[in-house]
Amino acid sequence: MRVIVVGAGIIGVTTAYELAADGVSVAVVDRRTGVAQETSFGNAGVIAPGYVTPWAAPGMPGKVLSYLFKPNAPVVFRPSLEPRLWRWLVAWLGECRAERWRTNKLRMQRLAFYSRDRLHLLRARHGLQYEQSQGYLQLLRSDKDLAMVGPARALLEENGVPCQLLDAQACRTLEPGLSPLTPLAGGLHLPEDESGNCPVFAAALRRDAEALGARFRLDVLVHSLVVEGGRVIGVRIGRDLYKADAVIVCAGADSVALLDPVGVKLPIWPVKGYAATVTLKPDAIGPGRALMDEAYKTAITPFGNRLRIAGTAEISDRALTLREAPLRTLIKVAGDWFPAAARWSEAQYWVGARPMLPDGPPLLGATALPGLFLNLGHGSTGWAMACGSARVLADLVTGKTPQIDLDGLTLQRYRRLP
Repeated sequence: MRVIVVGAGIIGVTTAYELAADGVSVAVVDRRTGVAQETSFGNAGVIAPGYVTPWAAPGMPGKVLSYLFKPNAPVVFRPSLEPRLWRWLVAWLGECRAERWRTNKLRMQRLAFYSRDRLHLLRARHGLQYEQSQGYLQLLRSDKDLAMVGPARALLEENGVPCQLLDAQACRTLEPGLSPLTPLAGGLHLPEDESGNCPVFAAALRRDAEALGARFRLDVLVHSLVVEGGRVIGVRIGRDLYKADAVIVCAGADSVALLDPVGVKLPIWPVKGYAATVTLKPDAIGPGRALMDEAYKTAITPFGNRLRIAGTAEISDRALTLREAPLRTLIKVAGDWFPAAARWSEAQYWVGARPMLPDGPPLLGATALPGLFLNLGHGSTGWAMACGSARVLADLVTGKTPQIDLDGLTLQRYRRLP
């Protein structure tokens, strides 16, 4: 069996590995010269199944409006004239209801916990090292933040996710590098969540996939999917047709341009996120685990002797332009908690497009077009869901029954789509 995977981000690389491990002849194609070089490159690095949640949540529309004129807003709305954006917004608003949020969150967490188990299996099997750390601490600056974490904590406990609400002193004991000058009401500690450097993991797993026979053809652009006799038979790169028994599209927000012409109209939009990476000063006390500043929705993640600071959700046009305001927010948050840990003016910056569906869960599996499969729409949690999503796709493509319930994770929830 021959399979082409379109996209060499963390979703595409893990999918190629699982297929190769099943003995499938798999080729990965991507326009970048390396793996995990776009959305996967600058993510927060957090693998927190207990924290995975839909962005469409009760109260979120009001929050977005309240942030419009705030310089350090965690959510930025800069509307464009593109009709697809406005259709996405209408659909997203429809998902910002309590019952929809709960349903979508449980679907996402089902996949995320399965994915974490798969990640641990791969790490043990291949001895993978990717600057990983254990634990996740949500920092709550105010009593208001403390109160708002209540429903999420209740849902975590309901689903058996270990978590502990800490007071300010306990947070500072757990993370002694936290500045005593920044107000802190408490924190929510999830000891079993973790973090790691996504591109480093992807590069290591690529080598293991190649050892199993997978081929990576990089620095090429897939122009189109090729349909013949009512089925997808391959992809076109330049003037050349590359045939396959199945094509799996894992190209994030760029998947839309490939799928639209064959009639698969996905309600997906590139919500932008920003990141800064900086080297710690010698002997500086940085975080020992991934942190989340709840007030600014900004993550601070240790990668060896470096810190990754990631945050801001920007709903705007498609242009990946570094804007000063979100970058200032990242540095403000990092400086608030670790003022002397790094030379913040030397940070390197990144902006990327998170492939967001209105409701939150990704789309996995077959389409109505024989030979065409999807593994996309993971939003800001692709790293947390990648290994599980990949195993699901490998099972479906090779005719096996996936090990988790796929209810709400397939195109069936968008019945109007092919």
